Amino acid sequence: MEEKISNFLTEVIDEDLAAGRVKEIHTRFPPEPNGYLHIGSAKAIWINWSIARAYGGKFNLRFDDTNPVREDDEYVQSIVEDLRWLGAEPNGGIFYGSDYFEQCYQYAEQLIREGKAYVCDLTREEMQQYRGTLTEPGRPSPYRERSAEENLDLFRRMRAGEFPDGSKTLRAKIDMASPNMNLRDPAIYRIVRAHHHRQGDQWCIYPLYDFAHPIQDAIEGITHSLCSLEFENHRPLYEWVIENLHLGPFPIQREFARLNVTHTVMSKRYLRQLVETGVVDGWDDPRMPTLCGLRRRGYTPESIFDFVKKAGVAKANSQVDSRLLEHCIRTELETAAPRRIAVTDPIRLVVTNYPAGKVEHFALPNNPNREAGDDSTRPVPFSRELWIERSDFAEVPPPKFQRLRPGGEVRLMGAYLVRCDEVVKDAAGNIAELRCTADLETGNGMPADGRKVRGTIHWVSAAHAVDAEIRLYDNLFTEENMGELPEDKTYDDYLNPASVQVLPSAKLEPALAEAKPGERFQFVRMGYFTPDSKHPGVYNRIVTLKDSFSKTLAQG
Repeated sequence: MEEKISNFLTEVIDEDLAAGRVKEIHTRFPPEPNGYLHIGSAKAIWINWSIARAYGGKFNLRFDDTNPVREDDEYVQSIVEDLRWLGAEPNGGIFYGSDYFEQCYQYAEQLIREGKAYVCDLTREEMQQYRGTLTEPGRPSPYRERSAEENLDLFRRMRAGEFPDGSKTLRAKIDMASPNMNLRDPAIYRIVRAHHHRQGDQWCIYPLYDFAHPIQDAIEGITHSLCSLEFENHRPLYEWVIENLHLGPFPIQREFARLNVTHTVMSKRYLRQLVETGVVDGWDDPRMPTLCGLRRRGYTPESIFDFVKKAGVAKANSQVDSRLLEHCIRTELETAAPRRIAVTDPIRLVVTNYPAGKVEHFALPNNPNREAGDDSTRPVPFSRELWIERSDFAEVPPPKFQRLRPGGEVRLMGAYLVRCDEVVKDAAGNIAELRCTADLETGNGMPADGRKVRGTIHWVSAAHAVDAEIRLYDNLFTEENMGELPEDKTYDDYLNPASVQVLPSAKLEPALAEAKPGERFQFVRMGYFTPDSKHPGVYNRIVTLKDSFSKTLAQG
């Protein structure tokens, strides 16, 4: 079983179990297949899945496919893949809201026969006008008092396709003076002629979410419908449907705060726009907050669920610092990721006193944070010509510069000390090559004369290097709180033009030649990286080495 984490949701469940109101906990995750899941979805998945596991219950995946206009099987498959990747296997089964269309329809007829629903001819605009405001009650539709017989006839003709799209709706007859706007005779069926990804053209009327969802929960035996806070005002309607269709006393609905993350937009409509306009490289672009984007970026299921746990389960909306997510993956990779060498902006270094054609191997640690074992080191080839980082050399070094300079000496990490004797430039005056002398008595040891050399730089043998492109990612948006923008601004105004930096000429140590997507490495002094799943030879930076958020956590 999953370790139980106490919060206000589990308190409700504990009370229901203690009172004998339920015997087995049954939860669900009901995504609409109109886009890819994002980091906010991970919270809803984790809450419903982990609670079901903690109580030895069942967890369903149910697709809310009641709106055929934007839904597609592509999204269905992506959602199934994301849940399996997260390890949130739906042990209660995988279901589709569209499979319950006939039952929903029969329940709608039941409401009509009992005088609790009616067919309305008001247009959408007219319905909004009749609905009233937060301070003024709504006005009853002129069609509200149609007889049950007339309503049944019209509703059946709606199903038969006699009326054009949008010309009629079926509305629940509740209370046009209710202080809750959702109870002012909400529409529960509308006419939409659109091809459904599962039902084809069988239906031209579709139930709305607020009507279909409680019915679907009841059919599947869901005990606790745990959803985000945006549905709190919809709970009375959820309960009205359960009560008036005699489906209760369970399921019950309870709400938790959504996961809002800094520098992030969760709107699937806008994320789709970014994809369709080519601003990003698909739904799985490593800058996207989608789960497939995070997967391609190199994040793990464990780090995502750890982030959700640390963000907490609360009743009030708040914003979580995106650096917490970075902290979670960084903490995991500190011990899990093997070390490798990558030179991202290479400059050639020639060891002039090292024999041409000679190759020796130095044992470098795979991960100093792990216990020593047979795989604690790896052999790294060393030859006469090497690649080093351009930033590790300065002709005119700034103050406190401890790397290579003309006449200066540094340690080649895990290998020899070298002194820069000559700087070779090309016709344009750019540095093309550094010619150095190695102290060949210092192979990973201290110099015999006791001199101290403070600087250490990393390197790759030029004869053995693997060519690669490296991509460094930053926030997709420049504004921290993307949920509160000025009225004259849009999301587009805050797209970060520097959200990705491409380094096309990187040189990697040969141990990375067989690296595969999904594997993660620490490039020494550079950060954590993973091979890209769509472009061979490309490495995505998962996260930097520096953890600025750990101090924030330590301070509470």
